[in-house]
Amino acid sequence: MIEEGLRLEILDWIAKDPDTKTASALRTWLDESNEIELRKSFSGFLQFGTAGLRGEVRPGPSGMNCAVVARTAAGIAQFLKSRNLSRVVIGRDARNGSKEFMAESAEIFSGAGLDVYLLPRELPTPVLAFAVNELSMDCGIMITASHNPALDNGYKVYLGGEVDGTGYRGSQIISPADLQIAANIAEVKWPLPRGDKWQIVGEEIIESYISRVAADRGESAKARIVYTAMHGVGTQTLLSVFERAKFQRPILVTEQAEPDPTFPTVKFPNPEESGAIDLAISLAKSEGADLVIANDPDADRCAVAAKGLDGNFSMLTGDQLGTIFGYYIASKNSSKDGVLATTIVSSSALSKIAAKFNLKYQETLTGFKYLSKVEGLIFGYEEAIGYCVDPTSVNDKDGISAALLAAQIYSELLADKLSLSDYLEKIWDEIGLHLTSQISIRVDELEIRNRILSDLRRNPPGEIAGIKVISFEDLALSPTPTEGLRIWLAGDIRAIIRPSGTEPKLKCYIEITGEAVNTKTLMAQVKGALDELFARYS
Repeated sequence: MIEEGLRLEILDWIAKDPDTKTASALRTWLDESNEIELRKSFSGFLQFGTAGLRGEVRPGPSGMNCAVVARTAAGIAQFLKSRNLSRVVIGRDARNGSKEFMAESAEIFSGAGLDVYLLPRELPTPVLAFAVNELSMDCGIMITASHNPALDNGYKVYLGGEVDGTGYRGSQIISPADLQIAANIAEVKWPLPRGDKWQIVGEEIIESYISRVAADRGESAKARIVYTAMHGVGTQTLLSVFERAKFQRPILVTEQAEPDPTFPTVKFPNPEESGAIDLAISLAKSEGADLVIANDPDADRCAVAAKGLDGNFSMLTGDQLGTIFGYYIASKNSSKDGVLATTIVSSSALSKIAAKFNLKYQETLTGFKYLSKVEGLIFGYEEAIGYCVDPTSVNDKDGISAALLAAQIYSELLADKLSLSDYLEKIWDEIGLHLTSQISIRVDELEIRNRILSDLRRNPPGEIAGIKVISFEDLALSPTPTEGLRIWLAGDIRAIIRPSGTEPKLKCYIEITGEAVNTKTLMAQVKGALDELFARYS
């Protein structure tokens, strides 16, 4: 039997739900006294933060659905109107609910009196970020859950220009904007006014994006590259970019080339996850290709796997590819000015590259929402395979432009009979080896994740793998606070432990600098010891 307070809350939500399907589902669960599903749907309002919204598509205030999206859009509209901002562009990917959430948002923004523009079809997130600047928009909304599991969807919020003293330039929101929008959402009253006036953005904005990304590319060698869109929306845009740049058409993983919101061939649609690019590697071997490029479903991330001397493919880490991109961009920077930037959990190699080429370097909190605010940025990356290789076009991570740059670098190396591994070794020879690795601890409940961090704060280890802990820092107490811990071990070994901002897991980032032989042995020892430490909580 459903308790009376919850029953009344459910009935009130049903009465206000603009979607008859989700309202009907709640009514059925209520009639059946399905307390399990109802409590999943009514475990608090889906939290709005610096990542916007992200959660499972399901009825009720705890899920992604039209009612939650309507309230969120109304809160954003109030935030914009209070600052005399009025122009909003909305994009979407191909996930379940994305089309409906775009339509819901358009009606609410229109009803609030804003000027509303819709991208014409499902497109990569970087195209939305590009459109915010190219069309001089005050706000951009991208409906996507990026690389989250199939049941999820989300709502990314971008701002253009300067808002409340922060130079956004078409990048994702940060505090205090997220807190102010969240407060506005909490004050939303039903019923919400709706409108039906909006414009569909013309194909010329997509053409402009393609031309901008493809511009000024060198002669391409006949590189055989396999590409997978991971069942997302990247294929057509990437193919157009490669064609415009006069690069050889990549070989597509046909099973993953077209959008499919069920992501049938992967457990998690994230190129970093084990097994996610197995189909691409298998195709690369059968086709005699030497490089695999993968985007995540909304194509804002890019991963690369390269063939080694033994014929096997191995994925470049986010730090390795970031180091390659950073070195290449710095070496080609004719102005000898600008900033290279990365996050606190990424490799320190980029700082060495900046020093080598007399460029400025900046380290930010984790997330592109911070990297995009760096003044004078010419390249920024985060180790979670996010790269901004052309900030003047897209002031956010862009997996399409990163894919083309990877192909360009690889083509130039191929012409000289060199590999990406050769290029990386050249960089290590100049700045010293920087070996990074990562441990992910997926948990069923956020409480477990929080307990691990709390226990480590109370009882910090004195040694790891027999190596003395030199310092132990609670990042929540740093001048720019963030949730996490930073540990320094003897021998220039660093480990950062922090919760994922978008998934129920804890991440540990390890970096070791030093001689190649000793460093690889040390990494195995440190990872093994940390694995044992985290295993106590499983």
